[in-house]
Amino acid sequence: MLRMEDLSGSALIARLDDLARLRIEVFRAWPYLYEGDVEYERGYLRRYAEAKTGYIAVAYDGDRAVGAATALALEEEADFVRAPFIEAGMDIAPIYYFGESVLLPGYRGQGVGVDFFRRREAAARRNGKTICCFCGVQRPADHPARPADYVPLDDFWRKRGYHQRPDLRAGFSWKDIGDDTATEKPMIYWMRELPA
Repeated sequence: MLRMEDLSGSALIARLDDLARLRIEVFRAWPYLYEGDVEYERGYLRRYAEAKTGYIAVAYDGDRAVGAATALALEEEADFVRAPFIEAGMDIAPIYYFGESVLLPGYRGQGVGVDFFRRREAAARRNGKTICCFCGVQRPADHPARPADYVPLDDFWRKRGYHQRPDLRAGFSWKDIGDDTATEKPMIYWMRELPA
C-alpha cells in the first residue's frame, strides 16, 4: 500500500537527495533520456521548497520515495517556461504550472498518477489559481531510442481534462544519456481550466 505525502519547506529539504535520485532514475527512460546530475536536481527541487506557491506530492512504499509530482505558480517559474504564454499575450497570473511527475515503472497503473493530478489541482486552488498547465517533450517518431511498445501519455492527460496547445511551445535543454553537451528539446504545453 503506497503512502502519499505533501512536502514543502524544511520537510522537503530533508528529502532532496532521495527525490533527486528518483527523478534521475525515472527520467533516464524514454522519452526524456536524461543524463541526470544530483547536484543540479537538489538545486532544482529546492526552488519548490522556497517558492511561495511551491508544492511537491510524494508517493512512498514504506520509507522509499517511488514517485513525486511538482508544481508552482507560473509567475514563479523560470523565464523560458513563462515565455510562450507571455509571447501569446496571455495573463499568467491565474496559471499553476505542473513541473514534472515521476513514478517508478513497478508502481504505475495503480492510480498514483491520477492522485498526483488531483493533489496538484487542489494546490492550485489553495493558491488562488484557476488554470493548470504542464508541457511534454516532443521526440521524433523514428528516434532510435524509442521503445517499440511505447504508449504516449496523451490519452491519460486528456482523461484528466487537459488539452494540447500546439500554439504554446518552448525549448528545454538537458544532456541526453551518452551526449557530451545539453541540447534543446521541443516541448508542447497542455492546459485545463479548473471547474468552478
